Amino acid sequence: MRKPGELRKVEIIRNFTKYAAGSVLIKWGDTWVICTASVEEKVPPFLRDTGKGWVTAEYSMLPSSTGGGRKDRDIKKLKQDARSTEIQRLIGRALRAAVDLEKLGERQIMIDCDVIQADGGTRCASITGGMVALNDAIAKLMAEGKIVENPIKRQIAAVSVGVCDGVPTLDLDYIHDSTAEVDLNVVMTDDGRFVELQGTAEHEPFTEESLDALKALAKKGLKELFALQKGA
Repeated sequence: MRKPGELRKVEIIRNFTKYAAGSVLIKWGDTWVICTASVEEKVPPFLRDTGKGWVTAEYSMLPSSTGGGRKDRDIKKLKQDARSTEIQRLIGRALRAAVDLEKLGERQIMIDCDVIQADGGTRCASITGGMVALNDAIAKLMAEGKIVENPIKRQIAAVSVGVCDGVPTLDLDYIHDSTAEVDLNVVMTDDGRFVELQGTAEHEPFTEESLDALKALAKKGLKELFALQKGA
């Protein structure tokens, strides 16, 4: 049985698909996400003629990625659900924190995160795996001579922590997440700075001391994740 301070087993498989500029299958326990990076030699209208590039993301949970029956594709509803929209915005914000957009030049890198199996922590897996796919896409641009200087400023990863039965717990799977008293997603840089904190008290408000304990636990897990990214 996994201890409260342990990550689930995480495996990062690079070059998972043939055509994407960067592609990763990240297996995070029973959460599996395919992260692909595509390069477009154009930017959104608000960045035209600025000399800056853009990094953004799309996120989707595929049919049968969760228990309880088939999940309809968003196209069937003619709109994306609010949860997916919120998560893909988080992924985009997180990965932009890794990149010097001026050094990227006027091009866009789209990170597509498709959840093929979900057991909690899909946004954290998407950010952590998406960072590796982004690195590979940048490396390809440099190899092709389209970028002279590496625009990657730092590495980004994310992990969830929470309070379960009164115990600070690292890396919440679905069972933990559905019963946690506190749920906190932590996005950080490899030099120890926060990109985003998303925290919620599910029942009773939590104290500053509890928050500090969760942040310390998250940093422990993130140190392991950065090592896994580097190893990949």
